[in-house]
Amino acid sequence: MIAMWLTGLLRRHRARLLGAAAGVAVAVALISTLGSFLATSEATMTQRAVHSVAVDWQVQFTPGADTTAATRLLKATPGVKAHARVEFAKTDGLSATVAGSTQTTSAGVVLGIPATYRDLFPNQIRTLTGADTGVLLAQQTAANLHVAPGDTIRIGRAGLPAAAVTVAGIVELPQANSLFQTVGATPAAQPAAPPDNVVLLGETQWHNLFDPLAAGRPDLVSTQIHLRRAHALPADPGAAYTTVRAAARNLEAHSAGAALVGDNLGAALDAARGDAAYARVLFVFLGLPGAVLAALLTATVTSAGADRRRAEQTLLRARGATARQVLGLAAAEAAVVGAVGAVAGLAAAAVVNWMAFGSPRFGSTVTASVGWPAAAAAAGMAVAAATVLVPARRELRARTVADGRALLSTLRVPIWARLGVDGLILAGAAGVFYATTGRGYQLVLAPEGVPAISVSYWAFAGPALLWIGAALLTWRLADLLLGRGRPLIASALRPFTGDLAGTVAAGISRARRPLVGAIVMLTLAVAFATSTATFNATYRQQAEVDAQLTNGADVTVTAAAPLPAEIASKLATVPGVRAVEPMAHRFAYIGADLQDLYGVRPASITRATALQDSYFPQSTATAQMSALVNKPDSILLSAETVHDFQLRPGDQVTLRIIDASTRQPRPVTFRYAGVVTEFPTAPKDSFLVANADYVAAQTGAAASTVYLIDTGGRDTAAIAARIRGVVGTAATVTDINTVRTNVGSSLTAVDLSGLTRIELSFALVLAVGAGGLVLGLGLTDRRRVYALMSALGAHSRHLRAMVFSETAVLTTIGIVAGGLTGSVLSVMLVKVLSGVFDPPPDTIAAPWAYLGITAAVTVGALGAVSAAAVLLFSRRPAGGLIRDQ
Repeated sequence: MIAMWLTGLLRRHRARLLGAAAGVAVAVALISTLGSFLATSEATMTQRAVHSVAVDWQVQFTPGADTTAATRLLKATPGVKAHARVEFAKTDGLSATVAGSTQTTSAGVVLGIPATYRDLFPNQIRTLTGADTGVLLAQQTAANLHVAPGDTIRIGRAGLPAAAVTVAGIVELPQANSLFQTVGATPAAQPAAPPDNVVLLGETQWHNLFDPLAAGRPDLVSTQIHLRRAHALPADPGAAYTTVRAAARNLEAHSAGAALVGDNLGAALDAARGDAAYARVLFVFLGLPGAVLAALLTATVTSAGADRRRAEQTLLRARGATARQVLGLAAAEAAVVGAVGAVAGLAAAAVVNWMAFGSPRFGSTVTASVGWPAAAAAAGMAVAAATVLVPARRELRARTVADGRALLSTLRVPIWARLGVDGLILAGAAGVFYATTGRGYQLVLAPEGVPAISVSYWAFAGPALLWIGAALLTWRLADLLLGRGRPLIASALRPFTGDLAGTVAAGISRARRPLVGAIVMLTLAVAFATSTATFNATYRQQAEVDAQLTNGADVTVTAAAPLPAEIASKLATVPGVRAVEPMAHRFAYIGADLQDLYGVRPASITRATALQDSYFPQSTATAQMSALVNKPDSILLSAETVHDFQLRPGDQVTLRIIDASTRQPRPVTFRYAGVVTEFPTAPKDSFLVANADYVAAQTGAAASTVYLIDTGGRDTAAIAARIRGVVGTAATVTDINTVRTNVGSSLTAVDLSGLTRIELSFALVLAVGAGGLVLGLGLTDRRRVYALMSALGAHSRHLRAMVFSETAVLTTIGIVAGGLTGSVLSVMLVKVLSGVFDPPPDTIAAPWAYLGITAAVTVGALGAVSAAAVLLFSRRPAGGLIRDQ
């Protein structure tokens, strides 16, 4: 019986089954592709976090510890692949005499490293000039002493004569913050900045120079063991962090307090797990609505044949079929729809994954590769059961055979419309939106050092309620317009249908409920496409802003010491350079805090870089730069500094800045003019922005050490190479393309371009399906009406007028309502997901090209379906169509 039933369905109602299966396939494909995106992104985050660390663990021996026993314990620790002993000594100053001029520095640090250190930890030290071994100076130290390879410097030793050594090379320490951390200290107790003066010696030379110091002043020397661990970690950054953190704690426990672990690897994974939490949030906020929409599309397709299915079930029951048998037939139909949809969806997902991520796999691990397809297939089967089996069961329990024989039904206003539930839901969405975007609210909370991450998925209630409320409100307004607003519809159609306007409007009004359902589906599909595309466009916009904020400009030249005054004009002549903007990066004390000070030319800085209003929370970029121009002694401070020193606009602020002539700090007075949270090349923590000319006048030197270069965004890598030829080893040159690959707002490892292609493609498919497929099935179900009209004398032009009028009403209302809903939803998503953006956007980016393509394709699909329907109704004999019913 079941086989006969399914055969009959495939022969007579193939379009309905295929349409339902297509809806299930879309849901399965979207869930599985987004799941593979999530799994791949998390694995990539873990890999990048691991590769970004130069030294996994820095183990510090506590005073009085048995270093020999502790070292043996470290070597025997599971997972340790390599280790090296590093000695630290504090120097009271360095000095050098070059070309008859003597330069001295303040206190510094001298490291003793073994000969194999750079091979074991290649990312810890980078040679800028000179040899790779011997006496190596940090770039800032060489600039302070004005020395080069081959020059002699003297290293101060407390209570001992200064030691003279010959410089062999100049190096950069890319991870100086972690290298000079205070192992075992809380984040608040860590040094504000690494030391400016650093010397690296071979271990033998270090012991010769500082073993005598250790004998008399053991407090000035210390020892660390640097470790590289095996990186066989879980793909999930959170699980990987927990694994590494537990191993570090285990080592500290087994050492009985003799060793403290500076867990650099754990710190990197700690940051990555926050990004992973945001990736999961994106999956929920951007992926789940698409899956729900696909399920609704399936339900709409299935309900398009509800009257016919009801009649068929009534006939079966009238001929003696039991309720269990009828339900079994519905279950068989649901199983076929679910299975076909799941298989097709997984096949489509594999193709999409290959196109978007370069691999048809559903994840980088076996669990992800099996788990996500299985979960997506299960979701597809659940959608099929909910849209086919559940309605059939409801019909069996709620309707009798006599009810099923009724031909006419009264169009009633649903109870939710009478109670105004749509308005209540929209009010709830506004309330949730206000609560989740208020001051201090955090969507993702990842406390440092705490394994658990708190994600407030409750914030999803705002967009979800907006979706539901907008759908219900669209239903109410469309039903009202097509019902009581029939005269308006007739007036709008009259220029195209002439005398048939009243008849067409009446026909639309009488059969409006299926059309209203199609309008709601098209509205949700267009809203999904609009909101997804807008969010992705805004994300890309802010990722570009973040890249430029990090690098400073298209190309940035950074020197440890001021470059010659003519360098700016030389840079301006490099082919491809449009503008060069010098900027002074110095350090200044405000109270006891040492902060970065940026001296800028406020009238011209925007020639080479962009300033967002979001950088200046209490004002705008234009207003704050104007303040620095009109009142040169103005200064912009971080919010933290303003709070700590209880400052008000106009208050005097005295900084201590190094004077060019005396090389000693001197007080310089400024006036507090505003707050700055971000600035090109500035660090994330506290910094200062002032007028460069005023700073130069007060300290006796312009000291431009940074040059922001605008290339118009073109050929930045090639232009950066040319600039390196101009500045040589005196400065570091970075281009925005290199930075862009490492910066992506908060989600540093998420391939949003792949996610964008997935979401926008599915949004387009859903828009076309919601319009074309639902409209086509609705027209097919009403073909008997058109056949009767043809039999009564209607010509093809009359049929064309009726069909295309219905299509025009559906298209116009659906696209307009969807565009409005999508616009409001876009604003809500960007605000609720503000933590994804770094910095927050000044404006929301509108992807007009994609939205235009979506509208054009949707209109084209609806037009094609309408044309095909007219062709079918006009060419096929009316008698045959009537008998088919």
